[in-house]
Amino acid sequence: MNPPRLEAPQIGKAVLAALVLGAIVFTGAVLPAEYGKDPLGTGKLLGLSSLYQPEGHHHHVHTVESAPTYPILTMADAGSDPSIPMPKEANNPAPEKQYNEREDSVTVRVLAGKGIEFKMNVLKYGKVKYEWVTDHGVLFSDFHGEVKEEHPDPKKDEFFESYTEAYSNNIIGTFCAPYEGRHGWYFKNKSAKDIVVTIRLKGQYTL
Repeated sequence: MNPPRLEAPQIGKAVLAALVLGAIVFTGAVLPAEYGKDPLGTGKLLGLSSLYQPEGHHHHVHTVESAPTYPILTMADAGSDPSIPMPKEANNPAPEKQYNEREDSVTVRVLAGKGIEFKMNVLKYGKVKYEWVTDHGVLFSDFHGEVKEEHPDPKKDEFFESYTEAYSNNIIGTFCAPYEGRHGWYFKNKSAKDIVVTIRLKGQYTL
């Protein structure tokens, strides 16, 4: 079987067509993508112009610092030792009248590597809305309460009940006191810099 023989005019037409096609591809695709030139407007139309990077242009690589890790908190961490009984005063009835409603904003400085407590007095079933936020960094916080006892024994470990423990820079919530006593937060700063925490309160309490 003999292959078809192309005449010189046919060969010439094929070469010319290839040259024209190559010129179109170069002008319409290569120039916009590689050299930033778009005489036919095809680079913008096909999105090829966005591929062009001027000489000396470099992409900025943003490095993300790994977030610090904190110990996992469990139910076993909450509250006083289970061997310490809840004082009987926790079962006292709620008063007929709660503290007058008020609103406060307090700032507390937690020194680096140290802990500090902030407490409010709340009657049984008194309600408080709260929020706190740090100026930077994360604090460990234990929101807890201590029963007001008629005759506390200074020689015995004190009972306390944890409502919320967390590592955070901002927490909001509402609270209904289960018994009369002092309720509030223990903040621990485990960083190397002092942290200022702003606490906002609104409800039935005294300071």
